[in-house]
Amino acid sequence: QVRLVQSGGGSVQAGGSLRLSCAASRSIFSTYVTYTMAWYRQAPGKQRELVARIASGGTPTYADSVKGRFTISRDNSRKTVFLYMNNLKSEDTAVYYCNAEKTADRSDTSWGEGTLVTVSS
Repeated sequence: QVRLVQSGGGSVQAGGSLRLSCAASRSIFSTYVTYTMAWYRQAPGKQRELVARIASGGTPTYADSVKGRFTISRDNSRKTVFLYMNNLKSEDTAVYYCNAEKTADRSDTSWGEGTLVTVSS
């Protein structure tokens, strides 16, 4: 499994911005295997939901609730995926999790430890 280490997050006022990073322990893009990277979040009392996903060379996809505000990107050479969050809203408050899975068959799924993002209005 790929080990994922998250950084970033914290507290911000509504309208502010934050960046989350997720560093993988080994290559997420090679001749032999490619990983799709994603960010999920889980708010108190709610189920974990997909925020954004990006396959290597593919078009990113976003939850409707974050379209136009969040941007996911990946740097394969640095084995890192980012989530840029702008115009944050109180409803974005949640624990954010990085996720990796093999693109070919969605196996070898790994999760980061989670990072709390708190948006105050």
